[in-house]
Amino acid sequence: MTTPPPTPPRDRLRELLDAVLDEESSSLDAMAGAAHSSPFHFSRSVAAGAGEPPVSLRRRVLLERAAWRLGRGASVTEVAFEAGYDSIDGFARAYSRAFGHPPGATAAGAPHRLPAPNGVHFHPPMHLWISEGGPATAGHEVLELQVHHDVADTRALLERAVALPPEVVAERSRPGQVVLDWDGPEESVAAVLGAIVWAKEVWLAAIEGDDQPAQLRHEVPELLDHHDEVAARWLAMVRTAETSGTWGDRVVDALCDPPESFVLGGIVTHVLTFSAHRRLLVRAMLRDAGVPTDVGDPLDWIARRSTPSP
Repeated sequence: MTTPPPTPPRDRLRELLDAVLDEESSSLDAMAGAAHSSPFHFSRSVAAGAGEPPVSLRRRVLLERAAWRLGRGASVTEVAFEAGYDSIDGFARAYSRAFGHPPGATAAGAPHRLPAPNGVHFHPPMHLWISEGGPATAGHEVLELQVHHDVADTRALLERAVALPPEVVAERSRPGQVVLDWDGPEESVAAVLGAIVWAKEVWLAAIEGDDQPAQLRHEVPELLDHHDEVAARWLAMVRTAETSGTWGDRVVDALCDPPESFVLGGIVTHVLTFSAHRRLLVRAMLRDAGVPTDVGDPLDWIARRSTPSP
């Protein structure tokens, strides 16, 4: 008898925030109703779990979204009604108290976060960012080696692929091969290498608040150049997280159904895990095609980096 997979643990923080920030939850009664709770118990649960009363939390996050929208060129009238205010004057007063200037004086690209007791902030375009604060994660040297080896090893494989006949890297040598269901088939060396690069690009878009990029099918020479651009952004993001100590921060993706929260350090671990799997997969596919290749051992890479040039 097959054992059913374990039920994933409930994300209680996400459930509470989902009820507070639902577009239809314009009052405490509506929030509590969405959470199937009484207003009293719902308010107490949110205040205990998030450190902020639900009405205050909702008002602050919507004002942060309004500031971001104003900084992107939206009109005061538009963002006032999006934020749930019945009048422009009421919105302008609340905005001025929160940000210290009227909404019409919001500069393009101005910071949109307000002080928060819980680290919960609006994160564009439709997400939340939950800051854990605290010191930088220990063991950063090991992480740095892993991240830099991943980028360097991917580039080495791309350079190897560029030197091979195009038919070798484009051949659908493993029909139906899928690494992650949502990424689709990866049947050729070129497709697996493309998935390594695209995975970083997708997660960077989530972290930076950009739209999800299209999954382009580059020829390998163009993919090598694209990898260099994405890798530079990826390394910069990791350096920023390391120096600011934000590995415990969360991105809550409100577009998922149901919404899910992702820890920043977990995102990097996920990318490294499946990148390593795919890099080993590329090597196996090359060996199947009769192309000699190394095993991709990080120890060999570290040794090469430590050996002085003649």
